[in-house]
This record gives sequence, structure tokens and C-alpha cells, in this order.
Amino acid sequence: MKFIAEINVMPQKEILDPQGKAVRIGLQNLNITQVSDVRIGKHITLQLEAATEAAANEIVTEACKKLLANLIMEEFEFTLTAI
Repeated sequence: MKFIAEINVMPQKEILDPQGKAVRIGLQNLNITQVSDVRIGKHITLQLEAATEAAANEIVTEACKKLLANLIMEEFEFTLTAI
């Protein structure tokens, strides 16, 4: 079976996000003052083949833990869609 994994990698809430802070300040400079917090992360799309959805879930989890996310500073979540 083929799957598409949509992965979001974000800084952990406890970690300072300097990019997000810079964007928030930029928005305030543009008089967009309704935004109180900005967090910037990565969105990754993978297309993969696996025998089952559980196997695909395992593959994506391993990829995130070993390469795509720095688990000391980031957290990840993903969705799988069969195609």
C-alpha cells in the first residue's frame, strides 16, 4: 500500500523560538496586534510504501525520531493517508 505522511515538527513549548518571536515583532510593526504568540516549525510530506498502516506508522515514527526532528528541542506529530 502507498501512504502519504504529513508531518509537523515544532519547537517544544518550553523552548524559546527566536524565529517566532521575530515574526511576532514584525507583525506588531505592521499594526497586526491581535497576534500574541508565533511558533515556527517545519512541515514535511513523505510518500512511502508499507504493507499496513501500522507498518507505515512505524516507518514514519522512526524517520522522525532518527532524522526529521531533534527530540531534545522539537516535537512531532503526523497523519497518514492511504493513496
